Amino acid sequence: MLFTTDFDRALTEPEHRFISTLTTPAKIQAFLDELPYSTGHIYRCPLRVLRERIAHCFDGALFAAAMLRCLGHPPLIIEMLPNDRDDDHMLAIYKRRNHWGAIAKSNFVGLRFREPVYRTLRELVMSYFEQFYNVEREKTLRSYTLPLDLKAFDALNWMTRDDFLEQISQKLDWVRKVPVLTRPMVSALSLVDERSYQAGLVGANEAGLYRLPSKISKK
Repeated sequence: MLFTTDFDRALTEPEHRFISTLTTPAKIQAFLDELPYSTGHIYRCPLRVLRERIAHCFDGALFAAAMLRCLGHPPLIIEMLPNDRDDDHMLAIYKRRNHWGAIAKSNFVGLRFREPVYRTLRELVMSYFEQFYNVEREKTLRSYTLPLDLKAFDALNWMTRDDFLEQISQKLDWVRKVPVLTRPMVSALSLVDERSYQAGLVGANEAGLYRLPSKISKK
């Protein structure tokens, strides 16, 4: 496995042994799936996620990107953006045989792992469209960012320190966005059926369903 020097030095021997078991994207996803969904409004670096065993989508994407890096992949993330009636969602993305896959932490069943079978980023993102909805059952995905390579933040020790993670979030605000729907498409959208809605919330942490005055959920 490949480790950045600071991350490698920060790990204890038991942590080294555990990291060495995360040998595939699916195993990284399985680890994230076991973690409680964080309801706090704080960002955790990958080392802190490993030690505290809790994460939300931002924490999970950074952790997955760090672990993918240990497997030899570049640490890439993208942000999927909704309309103004929902919250965003982050993915760690990777390529295998020139096809895209993704790892993610989510309170929603359908917004997590994707096998690397998608030829383009748009194909990958659109695989989340039907599962990207709010508690009003509205399909809310509208755009996504181009990939952000977290190597640009190595000087800030993003894998081992929380101090500057807000800068990653702010940088995503400036990355170019790619729309996925036209206005006519948006106006013709149907609601998610009740059965699919309930299936998507199996195992969800109710406290983690972030609710604005309009009762909108957090991914």
